[in-house]
Amino acid sequence: VQLQASGGGLVQAGGSLRLSCAASGRTISSYTMGWFRQAPGNEREFVAAISRSGGYTYYAESVKGRFTISRDNAKNRVYLQMNSLNPEDTAVYYCAASQSSWYGNDRSAAYNYHYWGQGTLVTVSS
Repeated sequence: VQLQASGGGLVQAGGSLRLSCAASGRTISSYTMGWFRQAPGNEREFVAAISRSGGYTYYAESVKGRFTISRDNAKNRVYLQMNSLNPEDTAVYYCAASQSSWYGNDRSAAYNYHYWGQGTLVTVSS
């Protein structure tokens, strides 16, 4: 499956952005989907994940209550709604697909994701 993230940009602190991840090649309904981010000089970190049906979600503590992950399997898309952004959210955001099941696997671990998009840059100004 090929993934392409979009929707990044420059936003002021306190603002919102909605990222989108478009999949092609295969339907994403077979995959747990996740978002990760990587700030300059930092390692890639987990942001959020959503189960195949969309019934379960999981968030990093740093974004819980501010970000919402969702998916539309019919459109083969995954979304990340980001509210109350702050400069610490500045990073390149990547969407990823995992063949691993929702349970029994560390859904926040990058090694459990088998397909990655190219990333979209989010810059939050203070």
